[in-house]
Amino acid sequence: MAGAVDLSVLKERAEAQRAAASRPASDSRPGAVVLDVTELDFETEIVERSTRQLVVVDLWASWSEPSTQLSPVLARLAEAAGGRWALARVDVDTNPRIAQAFGAQSVPTVIALIGGRPVAMFEGPQPEEQIRGWIDEIFAKAGHLLPETPATAADDEPEQDPRMAAAEELMNSGDLDGALAAYRAIAELDPDNVEAKSVVRNLEFVTRAQAHDPEIVNTAAPGDVDAQLAAADVLLLGQRPEAAFDRIIELVKVTRDDDRTRARARLLELFELFDPAEPFVTAARRKLATALY
Repeated sequence: MAGAVDLSVLKERAEAQRAAASRPASDSRPGAVVLDVTELDFETEIVERSTRQLVVVDLWASWSEPSTQLSPVLARLAEAAGGRWALARVDVDTNPRIAQAFGAQSVPTVIALIGGRPVAMFEGPQPEEQIRGWIDEIFAKAGHLLPETPATAADDEPEQDPRMAAAEELMNSGDLDGALAAYRAIAELDPDNVEAKSVVRNLEFVTRAQAHDPEIVNTAAPGDVDAQLAAADVLLLGQRPEAAFDRIIELVKVTRDDDRTRARARLLELFELFDPAEPFVTAARRKLATALY
């Protein structure tokens, strides 16, 4: 809808009326989510507000039964949204220029604005669930145009666990052994702490891999389980996951019983260091299945 309506005439009219009436600044109602807007405050309460949050404009008339049915539904949804978006109700009988600016042909007409521009609209009454879906779709497609408020960002950020902060400080200082011990203690006391468990897995791997002689990659015998597992660690530490996984998969192919079980367990352990959706992890899982069966 961008560019389809001309809002400049309303802006000029509103500015002139505001100057004449000397309207106090406190009347802008920044915290309100349901507003009754006139031509006088159109610029402030609809256009300017839409640069900070989604504004849904309800063009209605008291003589229109569909309007009187739809308006309470929109108000209820706006209140339930908790400030995520604001509803601006406009009586077209007393504010005809607003309806003209939007090119409304009937009432009720509902227009969504972001950044001072209309982004979506519908006419006539709609079921509540359909309106909710309509608003969600607007946020999905155009929500990135709205600024993120510092208050919202702060509210969304969880408070850091002091134990995790202390363990992270040890890790950042280079004390991997101390950090590993700290993260292990957290994981034991808090089994649901996924982050602590993940860091433990990573630190255990790094500590083990750094203890190997890098030359093991070239000297490991094909059937030597310890040597091949060590070689895989070195390859993975060197950012070569495909080569590391292939080493262990070949080991699975040439070993039996306990050695084979050990190789398979190590490969599954290394998989946990990565996102399971990584293409090289998915490919290695397929190769492992083929090697086993």
